[in-house]
Amino acid sequence: MIKHIVMWQIKDEARGKTKQENATEIKALIEGLSGQIEGLLLIEVGVNALPDPNAYDLVLTCVFEDEAAFEYYKTHPKHVAVANVIGEVKVARTVVDYYVDKL
Repeated sequence: MIKHIVMWQIKDEARGKTKQENATEIKALIEGLSGQIEGLLLIEVGVNALPDPNAYDLVLTCVFEDEAAFEYYKTHPKHVAVANVIGEVKVARTVVDYYVDKL
């Protein structure tokens, strides 16, 4: 299995919405991918709750069956549509991907 963790910093204002409004919308969009993409076993999204100047605003954790499932996810149209929205509002992105034996 592959665990995919991504964090984003969101612009204070973008697409006519506040940071919080965009974070809430993105959370819902990402959670909407659950059960929609073959090989995606787990998806979890968190919005930062405590103010900290070094904090990222959103975190995504996904678990995939294997590398093939992860590659499929990267180009899946539903994922690409969500990624395009995120691209409009993000300031920064960081990611780590690693193998896990079991959940």
